[in-house]
Amino acid sequence: MTKQLVLSFIGEDKPGLVERLSETVREHHGNWLESRMAHLADKFAGILTLSVPAEHETDLVNALQAFDRLGLKVMIETANVLATQGENIHLSVVGNDKPGIVKEVSQVLHSLMINVKELETSCEPAPMSSEMLFKAEMVLRIPEGLALSDLEGALESIGSDLMIELESGN
Repeated sequence: MTKQLVLSFIGEDKPGLVERLSETVREHHGNWLESRMAHLADKFAGILTLSVPAEHETDLVNALQAFDRLGLKVMIETANVLATQGENIHLSVVGNDKPGIVKEVSQVLHSLMINVKELETSCEPAPMSSEMLFKAEMVLRIPEGLALSDLEGALESIGSDLMIELESGN
């Protein structure tokens, strides 16, 4: 039997961390499935899913927990792989930066029972001014029966200062 694990980690960014993680996974018969990793605020952070034969799970978990000695805190969860219904869509949000944008957008999404599968945000200077622009890129799982026009209307109710773009079929 094969188990799926989800790892999240954060620590001091230094060369070789990904190589050490991948070698540890390989040494313990694991298969690296999907990951997102980034350098944020002088830290290396990420999330990773992997599969491992059940008979090697304990040894792999112990080896991953030993990364604490290298300054990388690793949290490990067993994944429950469930079939999900609905459609994936892509949402882009751009607007003048202000506190609460993520809260407002996520509140609308929650009210429509939409699951956020991926979220990436940034703030950067506007091209023609010194004002900061907030940008968000999201992959969402919308429930069956929800019209994109309903989602668009709900998001536009947040305020006219946000540009919203929805794209189906991701």
